[in-house]
Amino acid sequence: MRWRVPGSQRESAIFRNCAKRHIWKEKRILCQEKTADSGTDPDRECVMNQKLENLLNLALETPEAERIRTDSLNVGFDGQSRTWELIVKYHGSLDGLQALGVSVEYLINSYAILTVPEGLVEAVSNIEEIEYVEKPKRYYYQDMGPAADSCMTQVTLRDPFLTGEGVLLAVLDSGIDYTRPEFRDGAGDTRILYLWDQTLRPKAGNGERQPPVGFAQGVEFSAEQINQALASINVQERYMLLPSVDTSGHGTAVAGIAAGCLPAYDSVDSRPGISGNGMAENSGIPGSQYRGAAPAASLLVVKLGLPGEEGFPRTTEIMRGITYALQKAMELEMPLVINLSFGNTYGSHDGGSLLERFLDNAAEIGRSVICVGSGNEGNSAGHVAGNLFGEGNQAASGRTAGVFRGGDTAGTFGGSGAFGATASPGMAGLSGTARPAEIQLAVAEYERSLSIQLWKNYSDVYRIYLRSPGGQEAPLPESVEGGKYTLQLEQTQILVYLGKPLPYAVAQEIYLELIVPAATAARGPGAGIADAAAGGRQYINSGVWTIRIEPIQIVTGQYYLYLPSYAARSSRTGFYQPTPQVTLTIPSTAAKVITVGAYDSTYDSYADFSGRGYVDAERTIGVISAGLVKPDLAAPGVGILAPDLYGGYSPFTGTSFATPIVSGAAALLVEWGIVRGNDPFLYGEKVKAYLRKGARPLRGERELPNDRVGYGALCVENSLPR
Repeated sequence: MRWRVPGSQRESAIFRNCAKRHIWKEKRILCQEKTADSGTDPDRECVMNQKLENLLNLALETPEAERIRTDSLNVGFDGQSRTWELIVKYHGSLDGLQALGVSVEYLINSYAILTVPEGLVEAVSNIEEIEYVEKPKRYYYQDMGPAADSCMTQVTLRDPFLTGEGVLLAVLDSGIDYTRPEFRDGAGDTRILYLWDQTLRPKAGNGERQPPVGFAQGVEFSAEQINQALASINVQERYMLLPSVDTSGHGTAVAGIAAGCLPAYDSVDSRPGISGNGMAENSGIPGSQYRGAAPAASLLVVKLGLPGEEGFPRTTEIMRGITYALQKAMELEMPLVINLSFGNTYGSHDGGSLLERFLDNAAEIGRSVICVGSGNEGNSAGHVAGNLFGEGNQAASGRTAGVFRGGDTAGTFGGSGAFGATASPGMAGLSGTARPAEIQLAVAEYERSLSIQLWKNYSDVYRIYLRSPGGQEAPLPESVEGGKYTLQLEQTQILVYLGKPLPYAVAQEIYLELIVPAATAARGPGAGIADAAAGGRQYINSGVWTIRIEPIQIVTGQYYLYLPSYAARSSRTGFYQPTPQVTLTIPSTAAKVITVGAYDSTYDSYADFSGRGYVDAERTIGVISAGLVKPDLAAPGVGILAPDLYGGYSPFTGTSFATPIVSGAAALLVEWGIVRGNDPFLYGEKVKAYLRKGARPLRGERELPNDRVGYGALCVENSLPR
């Protein structure tokens, strides 16, 4: 990162401020220990840092030995350098932080990524220029494992013969197999203008192995370097020249659907994801053709990740990739379409997180369009919502829990335990009398950890209880707000964080992390049967966990619970009576992106895995604006034929593969408007409006827009102005 040299007075001021805050942090720790020993309310004695998001506050208060036993709390922490990678919203300049050993990566619109020594996180966050701080989250690709006509051939094979030429299509994903012919032009040269592999380590002193200007991570390759590698016949030599590999194949498939093109001589069917003879063949035989949605678009590829680490990308890598794509589009003076085929379930799903706000800001820079998949959580049983006034209240509905693994059924609350207490008297409200709700959660065997988010309106006051599969019960104390505490039920340790509204978040979060106790975890995997016989466990308790919510003083009565993404938990772990609405993943919840759901083209109907959203949302938390519809529309997402890792084609399913069809369609509209001069303002929200207007009805969808397919199925012909 190129630093601007700060003035000595300014630097000294920041240093003095941080030093004072560091002393304040030590005092706060002593304060917490003192109040814990005395039994007094720590919320009255100590003030929590409200600039830090709840999850970060919990992570900072949790010892590293406990954090590493969770799937989420340690994300962003580097155990070797003892630093935290953090996302901040700021004003002014952060240059003075360099004197404290803090590195700064400036992004767009007053967003930045800081790498902060662990002992200075709270001190740094309290400088005046820092407005809000979040930790990175892990994001998951949205795949489940021949695209039907989306009215594209009517504008690609007939007048106006659109191809996406002149448009920069950015694919932020797992990388790309740059050697495949689908990503080359007729002369055999690459159509990838730039490839930034964030997982590669730069080589000092090597001008050809450096990160992009303004970034410190990964290696950037130009089209010239890619062509040099392609010219090499020797595979090993090619790898030495350009060692970027798509190990999962996800990014290659996404890029192929969006902009792949394999020329052929006897084209029969050129719909996205269809071979020349119209069959889902797993070969590239002569005479066959593969054609993506925008087959002449120029590609910009970002392989997301960390050096030396394979897996799912984090928030920070995504934000870097988006900033990079915007900068390259402006440098190349090209309109830009960004494709994001991943998501995460952590958050209030209301557009309020820094990543969602960042995307809304990014969508307003230059001539850009951002398309995001709605995720595959629609039928994953990872979300439940209800209202203590009766609507959606599982306790009031009269339904009972199903059977868990052949006979272990959910119990009922009663007797002398905490759950046996009489519920608070009913409270009058708009919908009648409030009643307690009981939410039952099946936890499969062999889960090492599991997080549960409960989001509510801060105006509502609830009494919440937790019951383990073996019947042990515990209330969540009402008096400890804005802080962390720990409890244990059976052989499961539970980290609890009772949050408060924050400067950038109006909703209240109650976060629970179920982990294996330290004594058990320390024995390691080899403990096995002997450990079980001794009463210990290597996994959290499986069976039916129950959360009871009782009304104390309520206004809305609403509650929303989320589990981690289906990719991060067992398929047998989920709520017994899940809510399919508002299961779209973050960041598809950002207001100014085009949110893409999936439908099954075989039946011309909604695909039940596709994350569902809302229409004119009745939620009373967050920043969802009146009239906001999510998803915006749907595209084919079942059995999409795409380039695979083996040189052929395979069918792919998920919103990951519906999204690039819409990204390609957006590129076609942008080409017609900007590149061909028909409408120089056809970008951003205007593209979304045109795609919505052109969407066609799907079978079984009586009212549009709705929370399943938005305004309907993609139809490019109808979306194109005439």
